[in-house]
Amino acid sequence: MSQEYPSSLLERAVSEFTKLPGIGRKTATRLVLHLLRKSEDEVESFSDSMIRLKREAKYCKECHSISDTDICPICANPSRDHSIICVVENIQDVMAVENTMQYRGVYHVLGGVISPMDGVSPSDLQIESLIERVATGEVKEIILALSSTMEGDTTNFYIFRKLAQYDVKLTMIARGISVGDELEYADEITLGRSIINRTPFTGKAF
Repeated sequence: MSQEYPSSLLERAVSEFTKLPGIGRKTATRLVLHLLRKSEDEVESFSDSMIRLKREAKYCKECHSISDTDICPICANPSRDHSIICVVENIQDVMAVENTMQYRGVYHVLGGVISPMDGVSPSDLQIESLIERVATGEVKEIILALSSTMEGDTTNFYIFRKLAQYDVKLTMIARGISVGDELEYADEITLGRSIINRTPFTGKAF
């Protein structure tokens, strides 16, 4: 047991929290001590929600977003425009775009971006399933809404090349998002305007 912690139980709990992204030891310690002050029922409710999430959460068979059912509420909604697909990196980006209240199409979650440095190749992402959706002929527009990073641009260009044979309009969100910014951290107004003012994607900007 480290001399920093008076209890091995406390130290172990803190160590588990530090495994979460963006959580250092000080923040982890505050969170653990906060839970320790809660009642046993509250802590059990917290842990039960995490266990149920892991065991019961599904991924939508259409867009690959997290869902309680095989098809997520957005894909199942007949009032959404299913001819427009917004391609995003992760589920947080779906939430970010939805919060703008400016988009009425559907989504496709890639599950990441192409990054050779991190060992992420196109086969690791949901790109083939995107091509399958376009191949049905029912999709009129693909909006590339990936973060404006080198990895995001690489993925945009790869998708552009893979969809070149199909009669589908490719657009990308306007660069109201600063280069290098992650989509999920953009404010709602800027992101909303970027969706509305999207521009054709030709592959030449890569």
